[in-house]
Amino acid sequence: MTRIVHLSDLHISSAHFLTDVAGCVVQGVNEISPDILVITGDLTQNASHYEYMEAKKWIDRFECKNKVIVPGNHDSRNVGYLLFEDLFGTRSPCCSLDGVTVVGVDSSQPDIDDGHIGREMYGWIAERLNSKLNLDLNSNLKEFDLKVFALHHHLIPVPMTGREEEIPVDSGDVLELLDRCGVDLVLCGHRHVPWVWKLNDMFVVNAGTACSNKIKARTAQCYNLIEIENDRDTRDVSDTQRRIRIYRVLPTGKQTLIVDSIMKKKTENENEVAAGRAHIYA
Repeated sequence: MTRIVHLSDLHISSAHFLTDVAGCVVQGVNEISPDILVITGDLTQNASHYEYMEAKKWIDRFECKNKVIVPGNHDSRNVGYLLFEDLFGTRSPCCSLDGVTVVGVDSSQPDIDDGHIGREMYGWIAERLNSKLNLDLNSNLKEFDLKVFALHHHLIPVPMTGREEEIPVDSGDVLELLDRCGVDLVLCGHRHVPWVWKLNDMFVVNAGTACSNKIKARTAQCYNLIEIENDRDTRDVSDTQRRIRIYRVLPTGKQTLIVDSIMKKKTENENEVAAGRAHIYA
C-alpha cells in the first residue's frame, strides 16, 4: 500500500496561522507516516522572508522524505516565488515511487490571485505523464503507474465557497489534457473547503486549510489521506485494477472515509497520449 498525505493552505503568518493546530497536524501526519507528502500551496500569507522561513521550519518537521510542494497565489506575492525556489526548489516538482507518479505545477501568477497554467506548459505536463515520452527525463514513470497531478488552484468549482472566482483561466484545456493523459487524481486547494469530484475516471480532490483560521462556514481545518492498494496488496483487486481510498482527516486525527473505489489501471494506448497530439498546445 502507498499512502499520500495532501495538505494545503497553511497561510503561515501572525494573523492567520494556528500554531497549536499545526502542531497537531504535524504529529498526525508523522503518525500516518506517508510515502509521499503533497502540499498544494499558500504556505504563506504575504510571501515575506519571515513567513517563508517559518514555513520552511514547519514543513521540515514533517518526517516524510518525499515531498511535492507547489506555490499558491499568496506565495507569489511580493516576488515571493523567488524565495520559494530558494527554500523548496523547483516550482514544478515530480516524484515517482512504488507505482505512483506525482507531477506538480505552479498555477500562480505574481501578484495576481487568478490561476493560470499556460499552454507553454501543456507539452511539459504530457511528457511527464507518459512513459513513452519520458524516456530522456530520468524519470521512473511506468506505464501502469497511478498518476497524480498537483496544483494550488481548483480546476472545478467547489460548493459552499461563495461566488466563483480565481479558477484557472485555462481550466477546461487543462482538464482535457489531464483526462487524455490518464491522470487518476488531481490534488488542489485554494478554496479552503474539502471536496471531491469525479470526472470521467479521474478524481479531483480539494483540500481544506490545514492549520489556518481562514475557514468557511460549517467547515473545519483538515487535510486528505489517500491510500492506494495494488493487486499485490489485497485479494479484492485484480492485476488490472487498483483500490483508492480517500479520507478527510481532522487535526485531532479523526478520519472520515470519503471515497472507496476500485479503478481500472489505464494503458497509455487507451489514453491516446502521444507527442503528435501534445504539440498542438505548444
